Amino acid sequence: MLTIASRCWLCQQALNIARHGLCSLCVSHLAPIPPCCPRCGLPSDSTRLPCGRCLHQPPPWQALVFAGTYQPPLSDLLLRLKFSSSPDLAEPLARLLLLRWQQRYREGSIVKPQIVLSVPLHLKRYRLRGYNQAELLARPLARWLGCHYLPFALEKTRATPPQQQLSESFRKRNLRHAFRCTQTLKGKHIALIDDVVTTGSTISEVSKMLIKKDIASLQIWCICRTL
Repeated sequence: MLTIASRCWLCQQALNIARHGLCSLCVSHLAPIPPCCPRCGLPSDSTRLPCGRCLHQPPPWQALVFAGTYQPPLSDLLLRLKFSSSPDLAEPLARLLLLRWQQRYREGSIVKPQIVLSVPLHLKRYRLRGYNQAELLARPLARWLGCHYLPFALEKTRATPPQQQLSESFRKRNLRHAFRCTQTLKGKHIALIDDVVTTGSTISEVSKMLIKKDIASLQIWCICRTL
């Protein structure tokens, strides 16, 4: 008898390769990604050159890679991963991100990172959820690409209200000085993993901290980008 892991998470059809989690037909029907700036991931006329926003006010990272836009069914799968105790979804979603990263890498727009990090949860929320979804995404990505994953390099030092409940200006204030890095990363090419990027407040705060560590470059990887 087939288990849930042997069926597509979307259409429930049997899978040839169970660990892929999503059938090729459902993957092909995911919403196409519109032309986006390679640095901030927002809509742009060029997919190779930074947009006017990034030229005027560059974000503290060099590239942003995402598997898809924040809309169903991808957003639904992400919500199931985060809030419905479905950690088995992490690897199928990470695979979608891997395919997108490989495309960008073949285009020559990004370098291969040496170290993979994940945006941390505060210990209180980690205990409540039972896992950090960014960590579950980061582990297989690091393994597939042969990178070092440092699960304890980043810490969230204080509990903060959920970002979804706050305006953009309050999101920035909410996260100020909420993270710290415990590793020496000087001269390293870094990939920072999160599940979704909306306003970019979380990754901006973590990125600014990493920049102070004299890293060589920083890429942001996420499953969904809100456009």
